[in-house]
Amino acid sequence: MYLFATIPAIILFIVIWSLDNTEKEPAGLLIKLFLGGALTVISAVLAGLLGDKLLGLFYKGTKPLLFIFIDSFIFSALVQEAGKFFVLKRITWKNREFNYTFDGVVYAVSVSLGYTVLENIVYAVAGGGDASIMRVILSATGHILFAVFMGYFYGLARYTGGAGDIKAERRYIAEAFFVPVFLNGFYIFCLKCDNIVFTVLLAVYEVILLVVGVWRFIMLSREDMIIPGMEWTTLKEDDKTWEVGDDEGKM
Repeated sequence: MYLFATIPAIILFIVIWSLDNTEKEPAGLLIKLFLGGALTVISAVLAGLLGDKLLGLFYKGTKPLLFIFIDSFIFSALVQEAGKFFVLKRITWKNREFNYTFDGVVYAVSVSLGYTVLENIVYAVAGGGDASIMRVILSATGHILFAVFMGYFYGLARYTGGAGDIKAERRYIAEAFFVPVFLNGFYIFCLKCDNIVFTVLLAVYEVILLVVGVWRFIMLSREDMIIPGMEWTTLKEDDKTWEVGDDEGKM
């Protein structure tokens, strides 16, 4: 049942993949990113358990709001997004297939899809079916939307880095990491507060996140730019040679 709850997230991935109009990414690379993202669930679960243990030393009974904030942003969102970002950058940053800005979105979403699928399996095994299906759907969709923002800034970081603007590259790299941390942390915080005010706030937040996220990836898809210095990876359709017309480019 939890795997069925990931269907909206999978649909979002298919939509994003279909908007990669310039050049589709190799299936092998996407599978590698998917599996890498799934493995980050391990560090996320361990950090969550550690956070509960550490914070539990300082309170009895109901968890104070400050501790919910620390748990949500530090032991949950920060660890989750750090793991996903590590996999994303490790596998793709120097990969020759990363030659357009929109590729960053496709890669980041592939990592997050792997994470959310395995996370739901963990929910099913550890929770014994007690977790709300709606909560799982919102979480799975949320992770894909967080990834859209990560990939958006990640693609711009690769573009500005290729253009030699190191200052802009570092800024976009920071945004690619910290924006999803904030978005995810706020989502988890509202969820863990577990009262009507935060439930309504979470519903509004999800709608805004969906609208802005969709706008972001549509905009980047329309403005898809080749990474400076990566023109040699693009094949001409007419003569099947590399754009840089040297001997090594002949097929």
